[in-house]
Amino acid sequence: MPVLLVVHHSPTTIMRSLTDAVLGGASDDALEGVEVVVRPALEATAADVLGADGIVLGTPANFGYM
Repeated sequence: MPVLLVVHHSPTTIMRSLTDAVLGGASDDALEGVEVVVRPALEATAADVLGADGIVLGTPANFGYM
């Protein structure tokens, strides 16, 4: 099963809204056979990245951790 990794840092209302929209779309019932893995930026590991078939990064413009 393909894995979509969503790595985010969502400290503001706007970033949280964008993250929620991505997760809502990625978790839509119309998409079958895709596992969505969600990790806060500081908790994502190399194993998460290497195990993903697709990656979505969400962060404010000046966030150095990403």
